[in-house]
Amino acid sequence: MVPALAFSISATSRPRRANEVDGVDYHFMSPEAFRERIAQDAFVEWEEVYPGRYYGTLRSEVERLWAEGRHIAFDVDVVGGLNLKARFGERALALFIQPPSLEVLAERLARRGTETPETLQVRVDKAAEEIKAAPRFDAVVVNDDLDRACREAVDRVRSFLER
Repeated sequence: MVPALAFSISATSRPRRANEVDGVDYHFMSPEAFRERIAQDAFVEWEEVYPGRYYGTLRSEVERLWAEGRHIAFDVDVVGGLNLKARFGERALALFIQPPSLEVLAERLARRGTETPETLQVRVDKAAEEIKAAPRFDAVVVNDDLDRACREAVDRVRSFLER
């Protein structure tokens, strides 16, 4: 039997949104606290994704899930994904979830209502750069139809875990 899959809860220094819960959606911390954790080597991967906005995976989170006998799913950006793949090698499956186009991505982000026109442009520009890294991942799943993309991702994970 394949152990259960669990999502790793990432750490971030960005402000918490009204609907988010610390320790459930993210481990929220100040930029100063995040930098202290970096100095303590508390992350298996981390990145300053936007100026002053850090994201990372706490080593304690990975160890907690492994202690529970779980396989871990990470929801990270491209640099984080490549860093995790480099760290864990063939023990990791790196999926690149790609929008059907940058225009569709911009529309999706705008519908969320969480971005200003300026931050939306920054995110779309970053995505354009990240898409260039897609060939470095084990597989690319295009999120043009959510149900199909989810099925494809689940099938790829299942095949990876059953090998």
